[in-house]
Amino acid sequence: MTDKKPIEHTADSDLTHSMAHYLLTIHKLKEEKGYARVTDIAKELGLTKGSVSTALNNLKKKNLVEEDENKFLSLSSVGHDEVHHMLSIRTLMYYFLKDVLNVEDETAHKDSCLVEHLLSEETREKLFEFMQKVAKKPEQLKLKTELQLDDFNNHEEFLEAQKGDKYLE
Repeated sequence: MTDKKPIEHTADSDLTHSMAHYLLTIHKLKEEKGYARVTDIAKELGLTKGSVSTALNNLKKKNLVEEDENKFLSLSSVGHDEVHHMLSIRTLMYYFLKDVLNVEDETAHKDSCLVEHLLSEETREKLFEFMQKVAKKPEQLKLKTELQLDDFNNHEEFLEAQKGDKYLE
């Protein structure tokens, strides 16, 4: 028996992509204006105040958002930590896609946004370490993988060959 803790992804806490955007918007408004209200969030996200209120109630129940007696919103310490995790993975993923994989800028922005709240802590750390290596010693970087990539001439052949692999079991 091992003491290995279970893998926890942000998705395991039922934080949706939409909820992540609410948290990021509260953070942004607090940084820019010094405050965040339902009205400000609705305007920023192009939503109704009613739908924002409903979403914020869910975030309050998860102890990610707090509201004071004047209806000003802020992130709880847990919410604040969550936002910083999302911002760090979004930044790392954006530059990985853009600079390492040469993905178009707009696509890199969209894709990094899509995964910002889904990756495990371990993946976040490993991506950071990888990016550090790439930034420091790109000429010495050699990809080591068990995946037999030389068996394929291009990505289309790889896609066609997918029937499952040992890592998918």
